[in-house]
Amino acid sequence: MKKVIIALIFCIAFGFVADGLAAEKPRIGVLRFTNNTHASWWHVTSGEELQDMLIAELASTKAFSVLERKELDAVISEQTLGASGLVNKKTASKIGNLTGAKYLVAATVSSYEEDTGGKSGGVSLFGVSAGLDKEKAYMAVDLKVIDVETGEIVDTRTVEASSQTSGLRLGLNIGGFSGDYGTKAKTPTGKAIRGCVVEISEYLQCSLVKGKDDKCMKEYDEKESKRRERTKESIDLE
Repeated sequence: MKKVIIALIFCIAFGFVADGLAAEKPRIGVLRFTNNTHASWWHVTSGEELQDMLIAELASTKAFSVLERKELDAVISEQTLGASGLVNKKTASKIGNLTGAKYLVAATVSSYEEDTGGKSGGVSLFGVSAGLDKEKAYMAVDLKVIDVETGEIVDTRTVEASSQTSGLRLGLNIGGFSGDYGTKAKTPTGKAIRGCVVEISEYLQCSLVKGKDDKCMKEYDEKESKRRERTKESIDLE
């Protein structure tokens, strides 16, 4: 009877351990974005801003253990302070408990196109014209997933997003003078950027959490195939 009880306890304990291992979230770190385009909106801090944006998106999925490396110096300082003896031992942060990343995500803005001010029709009467302007933005990001232990690139993907919006254009021409008072509440640039970041987050969840055999990967493979075909059609191959 005692052996049966011991075996039962062992099985239960092993089950808890197995469940814990199975439920472990991928430990992931995000590097600063880089830019290979001449996008007008890109500036010195854009890489870090996109990095923060992707970190927030990944954390919101609850599917990853997202590791903050940008603020690592502050974390180390807090741990050093705890080890100095100046902080109550019960509340002091312990050195040696930093969690290591399994994967690092590197992203490069590889393509950005913007088409603004394209007129889509309008009318003119007594020197006053009215019409619609269309704005479009397209963005592509080349994604790499790096295994920290081996340095191997274990996954790559090009993620795309585009956005379009229309705004009212008013023009005035009196006595040879003209002006354009067009105002647009929103431009598609921000939407395309956010769309790419969200798509990256969803792709990583498919690839690293659900697994490459999941049906979601088939959808991304179809997107990739279409993207490649569009690229081929846009160039002349000799």
